[in-house]
Amino acid sequence: MAEPEFTATGVRIARRLRSLTRAGRVRISDGRLELLTSYGSEIDSAPIRAVRASRPWLAPEDRALADLNGHRYVLTLGAGDAVPGEPGPPAAHRFIEAVRRAAGAARAAGRDG
Repeated sequence: MAEPEFTATGVRIARRLRSLTRAGRVRISDGRLELLTSYGSEIDSAPIRAVRASRPWLAPEDRALADLNGHRYVLTLGAGDAVPGEPGPPAAHRFIEAVRRAAGAARAAGRDG
């Protein structure tokens, strides 16, 4: 198994107003996005080409939206994955960029997911 292209832990994953986990994991690996509970159980996953990631309007910088398999998830990604003492983009911004990079790489490789 290849090294994940993006991973974040301690992520709050919600669908509409329902919180699914407060300490979940988000991973992009092998052309797939996976949303996992803190125990490693899968909440949802999809080929990266079928995922849409964006930032919600008027929301804090630690939030991102992920649309996969017909469901919209609100991800609250803390700054816990940032290098201490070094400025960098918020985790939500890094997540959105990772989805775009992985989708572009999958298109270039001709993978269907």
